[in-house]
Amino acid sequence: MKMILLRKFRVLILMVFLVACSMHIMVDLLPKLERRGGGGGGGGCSCSHAPSEEPRGWGKQVRANKHPLRILQDFSSEPGSNVSSHSLERVPGAADRAHAPRRLEHLGPRGDRKRQIAQDAAAAAAAADARLQGSRLAALYEHPLYRRSLPPLTDEDTLFNVNADIRFDPKAAEERAWTNQGTAEEVSPAGGPADESYPNWLRFHIGINRYELYSRHNPVIDALLKDLVTQKITSVAMKSGGTQLKLIMTFQNYGQALFKPMKQTREQETPPDFFYFSDFERHNAEIAAFHLDKVLDFRRVPPVAGRLVNMTKEIRDVTQDKKLWRTFFISPANNVCFYGECSYYCSTEHALCGKPDQLEGSLAAFLPDLALAKRKTWRNPWRRSYHKRKKAEWEVDPDYCEEVKQTPPYDSGTRLLNVIDMTILNFLRGNMDRHHYETFEKFGNETVIIHLDNGRGFGKHSHDEISILVPLSQCCRVRKSTHLRLQLLAKEEYKLSVLVAESMARDRLTPVLIQPHLDAMDRRLRLVLNTLSECIEKEGHSYVVEDDLQGRHGADRGHSAPRRR
Repeated sequence: MKMILLRKFRVLILMVFLVACSMHIMVDLLPKLERRGGGGGGGGCSCSHAPSEEPRGWGKQVRANKHPLRILQDFSSEPGSNVSSHSLERVPGAADRAHAPRRLEHLGPRGDRKRQIAQDAAAAAAAADARLQGSRLAALYEHPLYRRSLPPLTDEDTLFNVNADIRFDPKAAEERAWTNQGTAEEVSPAGGPADESYPNWLRFHIGINRYELYSRHNPVIDALLKDLVTQKITSVAMKSGGTQLKLIMTFQNYGQALFKPMKQTREQETPPDFFYFSDFERHNAEIAAFHLDKVLDFRRVPPVAGRLVNMTKEIRDVTQDKKLWRTFFISPANNVCFYGECSYYCSTEHALCGKPDQLEGSLAAFLPDLALAKRKTWRNPWRRSYHKRKKAEWEVDPDYCEEVKQTPPYDSGTRLLNVIDMTILNFLRGNMDRHHYETFEKFGNETVIIHLDNGRGFGKHSHDEISILVPLSQCCRVRKSTHLRLQLLAKEEYKLSVLVAESMARDRLTPVLIQPHLDAMDRRLRLVLNTLSECIEKEGHSYVVEDDLQGRHGADRGHSAPRRR
């Protein structure tokens, strides 16, 4: 009897195992069966296949001989990979690249094409008017304050030291798309400038130095902005970390950028009951921050451009991130939607939907990979509490800056002045979310701050958050060059809002900001100058204004001097 029961038990276990295996196989085959059954379906959107279709290239072998220059990119502040540790993102295989030129680049439905044509026409008209009436932006860059040259750069001042005798060879990557136009004739001949054969994203990386991410009139930046808009997207993956969904997009020339999708219209303001740490990140705020930073002559925001992305062909069809692909669906309005995975706003209720599958977003060029150019993350001394009831120390202690001035690296050098520059930029944008900042480790403490992650600006044009200016009002320190530029931009002939609007007019998603946000910048600029005037009246001009126009770093005196009473 016991033997019979034992045999029945073994048979039962075997049957359960077989059923489980069968169900597993069915689940794996279901997407392929759905694709074959619905391949001829119509639908109201420009989808190339049904939403449940398996992403192309799934399970393909990774190309083993990826070019080593691929490692030159990263956007994360953490010392990890560019790609989410939970994603399955891969570089497309050689077969995919061989057939890539044969695939058609669809621009979306007819309405979107008309809109793009109208935008291009408006941009051309604006450029023509600027030529006839004179560009205020061009006049600004001719001003002596915007023509100051950097000190002579040594190997210690540049992020990368390039051997001019080595010419970049696109054949090393077995892909002609490494060159900007993809033709061998355009590669610089041996003995010519080495970086001319490099893709624009790599030339941008090579140009980074101790004082700036890019030079004032660097033509590579305009070319890189064009690449962000026009380069074919070959793969997409979710970025790890952060509270809201961000995508890492890889282009045909092996460049990479961080994509932040549109979540709100330009007219929507942050609700008054929202905390700063739960606000939406805005794609147009990223674009506007780059142009504002450039007009202020900081040049510490990586290049950002707006792009209209086809969610079907440029995200869903090219991703190998299974978790991202599974969140795609068709809405009741017959629009393509997805929501991905993140800490906030990644659910069906907060899905990102196209019209019907066209989605606006910002693309920020990656900085060099941490393996080649390590970055150090610093806690902002004026970091907010990120708590609903608690306040940070600086919010209750009016003499908080005196303590900061005694603490390295703020007790000497230019670090405190760099924080003040960042504070001014944040206030003009209305950005309260600045908990950390980064610097390149190679340059030590004597280097500028990288202004990353600017999505939470331009949320309220009707409110000026004075608490953002606390570092300036408490410390009463500013660079002379920054002070003079702010005074210049407050004049009618060099009006800040007009200059930023002219700079943003070149973006594909123009208008990037509505007029009330531009007016708010002018209003906030006056508040910054008023704060500085009060500091000068209280502490004296020589104490408040640090003269950086004489010599390499100016006086660079320590910040531990006693305050005048």
